Amino acid sequence: MAPGTSKERTFLPLALPACAVYKSGMEQLQKPAIQTLAHHEHILILDFGSQVTQLIARRLRESGVYCEVWPFNHAPEERIRAYNPKGIILSGGPCSVTEQDSPRAPDCVFEMGVPVFGICYGQQVMVQQLGGSVEGGHSGEFGRAHIDIVDESKLLKGVWEKGAHEQVWMSHGDRVTSLPEGFRVVGKSEGAPYAFIADRERRFYGVQFHPEVIHTPHGRELLKNFTHEVCGCSGDWTMAAFRAEAIAKIRAQVGDGTVICGLSGGVDSSVTAVLLHEAIGDKLHCIYVDTGLMRAGESQQVVELFREHYHIPLIHEDASDLFLGALEGVSDPEEKRKTIGRLFIEVFEKRAAEIGDAQFLAQGTLYPDVIESVSFTGGPSVTIKSHHNVGGLPERMNLKLVEPLRELFKDEVRELGVELGMYPDFVKRHPFPGPGLAIRIPGEITKEKLEILRKADTVYLEEIRAAGLYDAIWQAFAVLLPVRSVGVMGDGRSYDYVCALRAVTSTDGMTADYYPFDHEFLGRVSSRIINEVRGINRVTYDITSKPPGTIEWE
Repeated sequence: MAPGTSKERTFLPLALPACAVYKSGMEQLQKPAIQTLAHHEHILILDFGSQVTQLIARRLRESGVYCEVWPFNHAPEERIRAYNPKGIILSGGPCSVTEQDSPRAPDCVFEMGVPVFGICYGQQVMVQQLGGSVEGGHSGEFGRAHIDIVDESKLLKGVWEKGAHEQVWMSHGDRVTSLPEGFRVVGKSEGAPYAFIADRERRFYGVQFHPEVIHTPHGRELLKNFTHEVCGCSGDWTMAAFRAEAIAKIRAQVGDGTVICGLSGGVDSSVTAVLLHEAIGDKLHCIYVDTGLMRAGESQQVVELFREHYHIPLIHEDASDLFLGALEGVSDPEEKRKTIGRLFIEVFEKRAAEIGDAQFLAQGTLYPDVIESVSFTGGPSVTIKSHHNVGGLPERMNLKLVEPLRELFKDEVRELGVELGMYPDFVKRHPFPGPGLAIRIPGEITKEKLEILRKADTVYLEEIRAAGLYDAIWQAFAVLLPVRSVGVMGDGRSYDYVCALRAVTSTDGMTADYYPFDHEFLGRVSSRIINEVRGINRVTYDITSKPPGTIEWE
C-alpha cells in the first residue's frame, strides 16, 4: 500500500487489500474471548485490526492494569456494558473510515460515561462517529515524525509540556480534517493538524500516532496517564495476585480429575507444569518426549529439574532413534516439521494412555494465541511455517483443556515463573523451536551433524553469557549449513562445514533485528568454534532482519 492512500500502513502477509481481509474475517465464526478477571480494575481494548494492538495490552499490563482485547465485531453493547470497563481504547487498523462498511465502534462506547482513547484509526473512527470529518488523499506520514504540543492535557502529565516538539511514530494516509463539538487540539504535526485531540469534559482523547510502539519514546507514559490519571486505575494487576487466582481456578476446574501435561522443557510448558503441580499435586502427570533434537545436555537437565527439584511425576520417553530414523533423507523444512509433529502426537498419545483415566490436557497457551484466534482478520494467509505443538490432541484423546496461562503475555509468564520460585536463569531462557535443532540444520539431518551443531551452539552461548549479553538478546543460536568449505588446519587442507551464527533483538518475535556484536567478540567466538569443534572450519554471522528474513533459518 503506497503512501498517500487512504488507509493506515500495516504489513499483512496477504495478496488481498486490507479491507478485503477485514470483510473475509467478518464472515468467519470466531470463538469468544477469555473470561474476564472481573474483580480487577480493567480496561477494554477494541481491536480494529492493527498488527500492534497486542502492544497496547502489553503496555497496560506493564503498568499494573488488567486489560482484554476484543475484536470490535465481537463486542455487542450488552457484553461491553456487562464488562464494565474503567476505560476503553480503540486500536488502529488497516481500513479507512471513508470506505463503505468499514469498522465502527459500538455507539455505547461513547454513551457509557467512561474515558475513551482512540489511536490512529481509533481516533478517526471516534471523530467520524461523533460528528467530525476524516479525509483521504492528503500526504500521509509513515515512520518517525514530530508533533508540536500546543495545549495542556491530563495525558501529558509528567511527559510533555506545552510548546514541546516531540518524536512519535506515525502510520496513516487518512487524517482528521474537522473536530466534533467539545474537542480541542493538543498537538499537531506536519501531516496531521489534529494529531492529538481531547474532549476534557467527556474524557475522550485521540492521537494519530502510535504510543504503544517503542519508536514513540514516551508513549508508555501517555498510556499510563490514561489508565491511572484519567481512568483512575491504581494498578492492582500483579503476578502474586494472578498466582493465587489461577490456583483457585485450576482446582475448581479439575476437581478430583487427572491432568496430563506435555512438557517440552520450554518456559511456557514448564511454568504451566509448576503452577499446576502447586494447585493439584500428584494429580498432574507430565510427559517429556525426547526427540533427540535438543541442545547439549538439555534433556537431562529437564528430567532432573522436574523429577528431583520440583518432584513432579514425569514420564521421560526417549524416542530419539524413532525421530532420527523417520527424518533420514528428509531435507524439505516443511516435511521435517510435519514429520516431527506427527511422531510427537503418536508418542505422546501412546504414553498418555498408560496413565489411566485422565480427563484433562494442560497446554501453555498464551494470551497472544487467544487474541489471534479471535482476530477479525481471519481470512486466507500465506503459510510461512507450520508450527509444532500438541494441537489436535484434545480431539483425538477426548480430553478437556486446562490452559492456566491463557491470560498472560510471554513476559508475564516469565514473571510468574519467578513468582513460583523457578530459577530466573531458567525462565529467562531464549525461545527454542518445537522441532529443535532439526530446523537449524538445513538439508538432511544426521547424528554427526547434530553433534557438531550442539558443540558449536554451546560455545556460542557460553561466550554470549560470559560477555554479559544474554539478557540483551531475544534469541541466539548456531546453524550448520549444508555446504562445505576448503580451509587450512595446521599444515593440512580441510574440507568441513560452515557454521552461521544468529542473534536478534526483538520484543515479541514478530519483527527482529540482528544484534550488533563487536568484531572482537565475533572473532573470539569464531576462533573457539573452529579450534574446539571438529567438523567446522568457517564461521559467518547472519545480519538479516525480520522481515525480510525469519528468525530461524527454516
